[in-house]
Amino acid sequence: MAIRFPLGNDNFPELRQLGNYYIDKTNFIKELLNESFKVNLITRPRRFGKTLTMSMLEDFFDISRDSRNDFAGLAISEEKELCESWMNQWPTIFVSLKEIQGNTFSIAYEKIKHLLSDFCVAHDFLGESENISAFDRALYYRFMEKQGSEGEVQDGFFYLTRMLCNHYKKPVILLIDEYDVPLAKASERGYYPEMLDIIRSLFSKSLKTNPYLKFAVITGCLKIAKESIFTGTNNFVSDTISSNRFEEYIGFTDYDVQKILKDTGFENHAEEMKYWYDGYRFGSVDVYCPWDVLNHAAALQVNENSSYHSERRNPTSVPDNSKKLVRGPGKGDRQKRAV
Repeated sequence: MAIRFPLGNDNFPELRQLGNYYIDKTNFIKELLNESFKVNLITRPRRFGKTLTMSMLEDFFDISRDSRNDFAGLAISEEKELCESWMNQWPTIFVSLKEIQGNTFSIAYEKIKHLLSDFCVAHDFLGESENISAFDRALYYRFMEKQGSEGEVQDGFFYLTRMLCNHYKKPVILLIDEYDVPLAKASERGYYPEMLDIIRSLFSKSLKTNPYLKFAVITGCLKIAKESIFTGTNNFVSDTISSNRFEEYIGFTDYDVQKILKDTGFENHAEEMKYWYDGYRFGSVDVYCPWDVLNHAAALQVNENSSYHSERRNPTSVPDNSKKLVRGPGKGDRQKRAV
């Protein structure tokens, strides 16, 4: 029976409930919790599974869920004490800034207000909570109706953490995906200074000495200078592709790819897969692009003679000596693609 690959699906609980194929990356949770950093910034290229990883974290921590079935049989479920202390025990906010963009600053700014409104609609119990102040309750309704003042919007993430913390009487885990998109798009379209001011304000108060914050994880493709938007943030660590932290958890390792090929019965395509997609090095680990690997494996299930290649070349036409090793600076490793 053909394996159901989750092509284009980055919703972890849905993926698990539909029985889609999943390479177990849940030990990332254990390593993350072993760290003591309040704010974790992780940058990786596009299509490497960042959003799926963040969705997994949300599903694991979110106090409003019961995720035991989603994690059943996965590595993290073997960590009994950790799961008892952390699984579905913490109020969690997961937001993506991917849609915070537009041809003008005013359009992008309106989308920030929509983001705050969507959160409030999804957490409608806050409007009636007896544990939050009258001020925050009124602010909640202003956010929901997209009527918050500029200052309130700029501190929006801080206010959301305060509301959730006061409601549940526990500090909040904050997950922010695609953090760099608003600034990248603003730079392209000519309103970077205005957007920088908003993003800096959103992050500064919510991440810096926020008494309502348990910890935060932030992901994106680009590393924007810490001084630009994380000014003054304490206990901050940036994990880039050159870092050794979490190096094997976002992207596929050679072990992961070999498992996919074994599970699909296409182990004879190992060299082909390695030639086309083993093009990155994160820290000390060679990493494959998950999007390309899964699309290639899915194409093989349809027709073993067909090929999916992001560069659309035929590997059978490449002479054997084209795969010779290229010495990297000082380490003797095959040179990987620049990211």
